[in-house]
Amino acid sequence: MLSPSPKNILFLLSDQHHADHMGCAGHPQAITPNLDRLARMGTRFTQAYTQNPICLPSRVSLLSGQYCHNHGFYGNHASPPHKLPSFLGYFRQHGYRSALIGKVHLPDQPEPWLKDHVDCLLDTPQYAKWIRDRGKEPDHIGWPEFGGQHTSDARPSDLSFEESFEGWSVAKAREFIEAGGETPFCMELSFNRPHHSLTPAREFWDLYPEDLPMPDTWQQDDAGRPPHFRNMVAVTSKYEGPVEPRENLTWQRRNWKGYLACITHTDHAIGQILDYLEESGKLKDTIIIYGSDHGGYHHNHGILEKAPGICSDAVCKVPFIWAGAGIRESTTCDALVENIDLVPTIADLADLPPMDWVDGTSMRPLLEGTGDAIKEEAVTENPRSKAIRWDNWRLVHYPRGMFGNEDVGELYDIIKDPNETTNLYASPAYRVVVEEGRRRLLEWTIRTRRIRCYHGGPHNGEYAGDGFLPRKLDPEKEIEEANRKGEIWRLNYM
Repeated sequence: MLSPSPKNILFLLSDQHHADHMGCAGHPQAITPNLDRLARMGTRFTQAYTQNPICLPSRVSLLSGQYCHNHGFYGNHASPPHKLPSFLGYFRQHGYRSALIGKVHLPDQPEPWLKDHVDCLLDTPQYAKWIRDRGKEPDHIGWPEFGGQHTSDARPSDLSFEESFEGWSVAKAREFIEAGGETPFCMELSFNRPHHSLTPAREFWDLYPEDLPMPDTWQQDDAGRPPHFRNMVAVTSKYEGPVEPRENLTWQRRNWKGYLACITHTDHAIGQILDYLEESGKLKDTIIIYGSDHGGYHHNHGILEKAPGICSDAVCKVPFIWAGAGIRESTTCDALVENIDLVPTIADLADLPPMDWVDGTSMRPLLEGTGDAIKEEAVTENPRSKAIRWDNWRLVHYPRGMFGNEDVGELYDIIKDPNETTNLYASPAYRVVVEEGRRRLLEWTIRTRRIRCYHGGPHNGEYAGDGFLPRKLDPEKEIEEANRKGEIWRLNYM
């Protein structure tokens, strides 16, 4: 049954957007007039955290409202969890038309997880056919000149914005909304950019000069960082780009320009959908959320993309902007929130019954200005390591044996040291803080774990009968193997 006054839900999701790289967040270079506009319309959260530093597990958390240790996903390739609910399916059950349009990147073999959760599911294959029918090639994941493969470089696209993946996604979203008439909709509109490949439309590439200053942390001393972080810095500092001029410094500057231009490209897509909602009269009845699955380095800290993400706030922290009826306007909120809080919050704002399968907490008191903090910690998970944020602190816990016999960890005073220049983990003066962080992490793990069997005798560890069997992990050997083979992407999972 619909609530007495149903509200449309539009969740705008980008991929790999550093939380501070927006004009409304004070960034001096990022050109984001529409994200700034959205922030003026509502509330921007300055301390929002992802549940996982890579795409697929983070997206499963966003859609399900569950922590990774409950839904079980930590990698980018897996079979679907068909028994796991999603907010799109939940809203559909309550009379909404639901859709996921754009970058899906979810478990989809042998068939998509959300196949029965939505009225419309449009992804890269549909876009690729559309653009090829026009005699052109997609370039949002890889470059046509490299056989469509992922490319660690940047250049302006040969496609116009309207021909880009984001332009197509916005057009399809408009078609879906218009086809529904007055029936309320719940939609995730998901963009690939600013994730690689860095191919913004020419108009956005040209907004940024060639001699852009690099990020403040670009050549920051990494002496206090863990071994896999230092290894990634070293690899990035020696890499030569795949196209001319290939010299490392030129390549890094080109990527920084391309990344910022991709943010502006995505910002333009957001402006188009906002304009459409306003012109159609649906804006006043729509809750709009902007977020990202995770952050990214993009040459902050001297690292190209996101691995090893758990190490830094640059990847764990995400943009989170909310606007709509009843939400405070032109407001920033410093309370800790997490991506999994999306699901219970939109249900609460739509006056739908609460779900019993979510781990998140409704942010409604923060959005309406009727409450203070809703949680004391925010946690980002990898299968081997965890990052916990509380009060002034961010602690990264690595299990013993991950780096030989060395006791490795990270502790930063995020308030005094937002760029994480000084790792306090090994300082005797901060042992009490380290131990408090470990205690909080242990208690959080126990408190949030969903128990599938009490006093039920032995069981085989399957995930809700879907065949997800646990495996033993040997992180030290995996790091050694990744370094030996040059497969640095493996460090994402550490």
